[in-house]
Amino acid sequence: MVKVELYDTTLRDGAQREGISFSVLDKLRIAHKLDDFGVQFIEGGWPGANPKDNEFFQQALGAGFKHARLVAFGSTRKAGTAVEHDVNIKALLDSGAPVVTLVGKSSAPQVEKVLETSLDENINMVADSIRFLKSKGRTVFLDAEHFFDGYKADKEYSIKVLVAAAEAGAECLVLCDTNGGSLPDEIAGAVREVVAAVNVPVGIHAHNDAELAVANTIAAVKAGATQVQGTINGYGERCGNANLCSIIPALKLKMGIDVIPDESVGRLTELAHFVSEVANLAPDPFLPYVGHSAFTHKAGLHVSGLSRWTFAYQHIDPASVGNKPRTLVSELSGKTNIIQRAKEIGVDFSARGDEVRGLLERVKELESLGFQYENAEASFDLLVHRASPGYAAPFELIDFMVVVEKRRRAPTLACEHEEMMSEAVVKVRVNGEVMHTAAEGNGPVNALDAALRKALLPSYPALSRVRLNDFKVRILEESTGTGSIVRVLIESTDGVEEWHTVGASSNLIEASWLALVDGLEYCLIKDRS
Repeated sequence: MVKVELYDTTLRDGAQREGISFSVLDKLRIAHKLDDFGVQFIEGGWPGANPKDNEFFQQALGAGFKHARLVAFGSTRKAGTAVEHDVNIKALLDSGAPVVTLVGKSSAPQVEKVLETSLDENINMVADSIRFLKSKGRTVFLDAEHFFDGYKADKEYSIKVLVAAAEAGAECLVLCDTNGGSLPDEIAGAVREVVAAVNVPVGIHAHNDAELAVANTIAAVKAGATQVQGTINGYGERCGNANLCSIIPALKLKMGIDVIPDESVGRLTELAHFVSEVANLAPDPFLPYVGHSAFTHKAGLHVSGLSRWTFAYQHIDPASVGNKPRTLVSELSGKTNIIQRAKEIGVDFSARGDEVRGLLERVKELESLGFQYENAEASFDLLVHRASPGYAAPFELIDFMVVVEKRRRAPTLACEHEEMMSEAVVKVRVNGEVMHTAAEGNGPVNALDAALRKALLPSYPALSRVRLNDFKVRILEESTGTGSIVRVLIESTDGVEEWHTVGASSNLIEASWLALVDGLEYCLIKDRS
């Protein structure tokens, strides 16, 4: 069996994504997660580039890894500088990392136009740096920057750089599609030629500017590459790097290449979400394999097929990568969508045809009024429960009132100050008792939330854990101006899981109230089941 090694560069290349700034602790947490997952090489950063990377290497070397080897990244010596005096080379050695990846130019136009040195000097820079680091006991990889563009411009020179690196002792030659514009057949052809020209392992480092980084990586492996570089979730500069969360299952599940331990594959989704959480980025729901929507089914035909055969509309079992299928319900749904979604929450509708038809018609009616349930599963789950015989709602709304008032404070020397005050009065029946409460808030929805909680908390203290993560309003009929139907989507959490609820009305307060009430009722139903 072909052996392929994984090289993760999330902590360096991934950190170059706009909006990401890892702390030293963040980098250590991710490194340990990658090590536990079974990645063979973890690139920690560029020693000497900033104090944060220097501190990371100091702490990481003392932390100890079970599987992975720590890699320091840096450039070859500068043109005209003796390698033993080069500041960057010294920083790589001082990092203490057992593996060093050197980035070196392998494109003649890049050497002449960017480095502004001779082609021969560039080769000397690559070879001298590798030999020196090898003499200090380091394992050395070469990231052949701009290789594929250089290969198109001057194939002989690009391969000459690689041959010189191999002769100097590089233990892997990593071909980089730095600008991310190559096509899979171009990648495969170049990799095959390099594999034939050198006697050391060849790797691939692809960027995603043409949305082909994963495809190019797979093409390179099929052509003989045995080291794969990439990042978790495809994070990286510009359009990102090759996404290891797509590459790993492709290699492991589809190509039979044993890149990680069998038990790790089922934790892939967890790894992807862990890294996005540490990066303080919302997980992309549409990522293949690990996205929340990767195995989501909406069309009635698809759901019907899946109810008969797991692989009717899924290319793998979602559980194999730690994900799960989801059934959406909308006006496009059929009865099977209703039955399948109800089954997922523990309600058996399979022998209740009239109720299913009634619920389906109810969904279509509500969606015609502006509701949308495919992104508000908690509200749909409540429809299912409410359609079940014997369901008793944990509370019942009698009425509510909201007052919004603008108040003028006494003027100051600077200016007069006006403020908005919102107060809500809520009357609900809880366990047979009518609760009449009032509360002020930062806006009418916040006031409603506070008043409703005041009424419910004595009976349902678990609601104290619930908070609103997000509140979205969408105008559905712009042509009618301020009288338009609006849809409100609320995301709630109890600190353990998140859920979404929806409300729709021509009255923004009513739409907000409907979504708000569903969110609290769902929490109580969830805790019951």
